[in-house]
Amino acid sequence: MSLIPSFFGNGRRSNVFDPFSLDVWDPFQGFPFSSAGETTAVANARIDWKETPEAHLFKVDVPGLKKEEVKVEVEDGNFLQISGERSKEKEDKNDKWHRVERSSGKFIRRFRLPENAKLEEVKAAMEKGVLTVTVPKEEVKKPEVKSIDISG
Repeated sequence: MSLIPSFFGNGRRSNVFDPFSLDVWDPFQGFPFSSAGETTAVANARIDWKETPEAHLFKVDVPGLKKEEVKVEVEDGNFLQISGERSKEKEDKNDKWHRVERSSGKFIRRFRLPENAKLEEVKAAMEKGVLTVTVPKEEVKKPEVKSIDISG
């Protein structure tokens, strides 16, 4: 088992060369003494980030979660943080589990937003298990070009 994170083999869409992506990596995930039970859902909060001429759009897959279980925050320094927690299903001693594939636990994702993001106008909406966060962009003012007459 390697203590170095695999940037290419996790099936995650994160790009190590993307300066805006700040995925949380748990170096002790998988160890018997780790808090992996609390962080197993970290990698399962899949996010798409798309930039349009008007805004940055984040789409987060959070199936089965209510909007009260997800938190969207904007921090100083242009950071967008999306976090939440999927509770573990109550187990009955008489239940016999054949397969457990759905993850439970906390997830947190942080992104450094570009300087042109309008942090005071961020909006979030949730529909059919998909959280959409819209971060409007400031209009880029084109530099005014003034023609200078040449005398002589």
